[in-house]
Amino acid sequence: MFTAENWPIGANMLSFGSTTPDGTPTLEASSSVWASQLRQVKELGVDQVDPTDAWLPLAKLSDERVEEFRRVLDGEGLTLSSISMTRNSVVDVENGEQNLADALRFIELAPSFGVTVVNTGFMQALTEEQAAAIWFWLADGHVDDPALRDLAIERVRTLGDAAKAQGIEVSLEMYEDTYIGTADGAVAFLRDVDHESVGLNPDLGNLVRLHREVEPWADMFEKVLPHSNFWHIKNYTRDLDPATGAYSSAPMPLKYGYINYRQVIRRALDLGYTGPFCCEHYGSDSLGVIAENVKYIRQVLSSALAETA
Repeated sequence: MFTAENWPIGANMLSFGSTTPDGTPTLEASSSVWASQLRQVKELGVDQVDPTDAWLPLAKLSDERVEEFRRVLDGEGLTLSSISMTRNSVVDVENGEQNLADALRFIELAPSFGVTVVNTGFMQALTEEQAAAIWFWLADGHVDDPALRDLAIERVRTLGDAAKAQGIEVSLEMYEDTYIGTADGAVAFLRDVDHESVGLNPDLGNLVRLHREVEPWADMFEKVLPHSNFWHIKNYTRDLDPATGAYSSAPMPLKYGYINYRQVIRRALDLGYTGPFCCEHYGSDSLGVIAENVKYIRQVLSSALAETA
């Protein structure tokens, strides 16, 4: 069992985007660029990161560059908490087979970095309307095709088999309008996958930010936390004007938003949660907010674990 001090809690490197300031893909950037960005995380007192493929897709690096990344990581005194795939669905009509191969490569690499879980999901690339919006969730995006659900189950089982062979797990990220876009849908999909090495990522921040009706957060967490093995964790404001039917939402640090994470994290521990956390935030100084959120989670864990000791 982890302590509050050593529980894996990483910063999502999505804060830096997929290109350098001059437009060079991070994938092709020099290791000095990687080091500079990782150093900013370390300087904020955070010791772990998730190198999401939206920042640096390790699966697409050559073996030599993987080792180069490992040396940079060691040199900056950082480790990986997890590895996440973002917007690369294994049932994408055009790229699904390649995304499956990349997911398998992530699973192959994970143990060498001490990573116990690889996260993936069924969200796909932003639409033009989403990319143009102030916040991308204000516009409608990809909707999963029910006809591909069986294929999604089959490919997730393939990932589960690979993860089991490596002694790690796969986590499926909840996201609107996908096969796991609601609490009930996520639990049903996981039940149909029926694999001991596959669990859920209860990223309900993806849902409470939507400008539409969603199930109360406490009810959703109660359904999905017993099946959760990894956690993209973030918070938002959420408001509804009953006179006009207008919703509003905006990113917020964990302790200030709509979801009461002190309550939810403690409930997760009661239900046996032992997975890593990956802190995310959109807008403003996202990295600075992430660092505050890491400290907040450790305090909540410390308080909760002290009571159970």
